[in-house]
Amino acid sequence: MASSKEVLEIAGREVTVTNPDKVYFPKSGRTKLDLVRYYVAVADGALRGAGGRPMALKRYVNGIDGEAFFQKRAPEKRPDWIETATLRYPSGRTAEEIVLRDAAQLAWVVNLGCLELHTHSVLAEDVDHPDELRIDLDPVPGVPWGQVVDVALVAREVLEEYGLAAWPKTSGSRGFHVYARIEPRWTFAEVRRAAEGFAREVAQRVPDLATGAWWKEERHGVFLDYNQNAKDHTTASGYSVRPSGEARVSMPLTWDEVPGCDPADYTMDTVPGRPDAWAGVEDARGSLEPLLELAATFKKQAPAKKGTGRRQPTMPLIEITRTATKEEAMADLEAWKARHPGVWPLLEEADVLVDSMRGINSVWYRIRLNLRHVPEADRPAQEPLAHDFDPFAKWKEMQARGEIPQRWRRPAKESQDGGHD
Repeated sequence: MASSKEVLEIAGREVTVTNPDKVYFPKSGRTKLDLVRYYVAVADGALRGAGGRPMALKRYVNGIDGEAFFQKRAPEKRPDWIETATLRYPSGRTAEEIVLRDAAQLAWVVNLGCLELHTHSVLAEDVDHPDELRIDLDPVPGVPWGQVVDVALVAREVLEEYGLAAWPKTSGSRGFHVYARIEPRWTFAEVRRAAEGFAREVAQRVPDLATGAWWKEERHGVFLDYNQNAKDHTTASGYSVRPSGEARVSMPLTWDEVPGCDPADYTMDTVPGRPDAWAGVEDARGSLEPLLELAATFKKQAPAKKGTGRRQPTMPLIEITRTATKEEAMADLEAWKARHPGVWPLLEEADVLVDSMRGINSVWYRIRLNLRHVPEADRPAQEPLAHDFDPFAKWKEMQARGEIPQRWRRPAKESQDGGHD
């Protein structure tokens, strides 16, 4: 029988690992205890990226094959040596989020089922002014890895031209991250605007390779996702383990390593013991002013006029399904393919839009198809959705009964705020 707990001595504290033999990665048999030991082994590097920052908890309590859920607020039952910081979201609600400072706190969080370290772009000492600009290079389906690397090198070139040191890392999935530390004196809106200007400059230099187009169906090549700089966003920091069968890691790299890097090379097994490529990142803060001046040269998109309803897509889109799990969504797509055998071969990889959407505390899935490569006369009409999952159904039911938990309630004085967590 698997042991129920194991107590580890870490950073001068006792950290209890519950269900240490629970398998988190079925393909390799790696357990929760393996995950904790990995993070202890790479604690210096992991804390260089995640330390001192409020973080949301993305918990895989049943391993990578189970459904993960998000938890913004720190658990009420926690050791007194777990630090928190108060964040206020655009909705007006607040949350006490965990802040990591040492390896013991890191191990405690991993024991909750956190594979990844999802941190905000601010330090706990000043939660209103980001100290990090983040760009996610997100390739559309079918884009080769070499193209992602080429765009990353252009991203470095642009950042350095505008006075910022660029720090690269693999995402641990198909994409790539480029970060820059900045002085914490600009608002979230200003940082996002600077990131948008940066993204548009990169896309302008290599228009065949990259895009800054906001709407997913209009993208090509590698999308420079500047919205990672929005106030309520978190991203997986360096050394984070991703939910893949190989237990890939989001790996900080030197720029000399980038041209020949392969994301598959960086796993829980291979990363411990590597030199920390981001040593010195804390001393590399720069000014955002040059990028803000660049952003001012780009014309802002006009906002939608009030009363016009939902945005009208510029591409011929149809929606297939909305589901609670990816498995359900992909099954519905297979059923659609079977109903339209003559249409499916005309679609390109990038025409199949599989969106993972964040609900109140979980991820749900939507599938849309872009029929731009299908002759207009042959385009299937929009059909009833195979499934129409509502991620807010539970919230609506509780609202109707007057049972909304206090943490979901918007403060009365902020009731006109149109934002959301």
